Amino acid sequence: MKRYIMHVDMDAFFASVEQVDNPELRGKPVIVGGDKARGVVCTASYEARKYGVHSAMPGIQAKRLCPQGIFLPVRHERYKQVSAEIFTIFAEFSPKVEPLSIDEAFLDISGMDKIYKSINSCARQLKERILLQTGIHASIGVAPNKFLAKIASDLKKPDGLVIIRHGQEQSSIAQLPLGKLWGVGQKTALKLHNMGYRQVKDILQGNINSLKNALGEKTAVHLWQLAQGIDEREVESSHIAKSIGNEETYAEDISGEEIVMEKFLHLAEKVGWRLRQKQIKARTISIKARTDDFTTYTRSITLPESTDFDSVLYKTAQTLFKQLPVLNKIRLLGLTGSNFTEPAEMSLFNDVSKIKQEKLYKAIDSLKNKFGENIITKAKLINRQKKDDYS
Repeated sequence: MKRYIMHVDMDAFFASVEQVDNPELRGKPVIVGGDKARGVVCTASYEARKYGVHSAMPGIQAKRLCPQGIFLPVRHERYKQVSAEIFTIFAEFSPKVEPLSIDEAFLDISGMDKIYKSINSCARQLKERILLQTGIHASIGVAPNKFLAKIASDLKKPDGLVIIRHGQEQSSIAQLPLGKLWGVGQKTALKLHNMGYRQVKDILQGNINSLKNALGEKTAVHLWQLAQGIDEREVESSHIAKSIGNEETYAEDISGEEIVMEKFLHLAEKVGWRLRQKQIKARTISIKARTDDFTTYTRSITLPESTDFDSVLYKTAQTLFKQLPVLNKIRLLGLTGSNFTEPAEMSLFNDVSKIKQEKLYKAIDSLKNKFGENIITKAKLINRQKKDDYS
């Protein structure tokens, strides 16, 4: 049985939901998010993209590019509702579905040609079913592996369907720019360009040893395999998020270590609670800070022992922030935990202080689960003059 993986990506999902819910918006430049003075665009309809508007763009810039754009607030609950409908449809077409985001997934459709007569027919029926039930168009890529399927879904957006068959792996991506390969960011692309590489085919025509010397063996082998269209990863139907984090954008820029630390304290409470809800611990902690000119600074550290304690997350954020240059006019802060520890790997020999902390957090979480996440918080966040003494 030949392996075929499908990548489904809903076209301009948030904006499409708004256009379906309000038919008067169809054909018009709809921009979701960015409606507030300091907001950021979440999604732009294809009508708005013609003017250069794209996701993650500051709202003020989007308004300048597309003054006639219709700016709408984000409706998370509505998008989740439509997403649930779509993923229910996915499950009818394949028992192996790997969510990538609210509007994107991999499906393993190997052998489905026997049910739907052909792989092409399977993909078309899925597109038609989604459109009929939700009114939203999807772009689909089908290929022998996940990497190629994701490449294929992006080739004919919106409302596209591209199938890469066995034997077409290399030829289908040979002319693509190097940036299409997973793992090729700006720094790696610059190194490859300096070596004379411009397209994917150039990697295979080059020297693997030269790549290893320039990029390191692991990265070189990874790119060499992708350039051949090789990707052995399976569709993970029980996909678990690789990180858990929270970010906050502030209505007014913040400055000063004291107030920044208060913000990180709040973020640590949120991330710690989410980790404990998932019953996982994070070993790698990362922070993000974005200034008013949209310059982004990040720092990460891998701890000796994984944690889900607010206090450890907060103290780690403190340490990482002090590694950054002195920042003024901060508009966004973020805190993320990753490199999760499986329950079976967690230490069985906690000391007394850790046991006490675990009991404390268990009691706090019980209150939050019963009365809401904001029912209890550190005194320092309620009154900046009070000393933080619960930990």
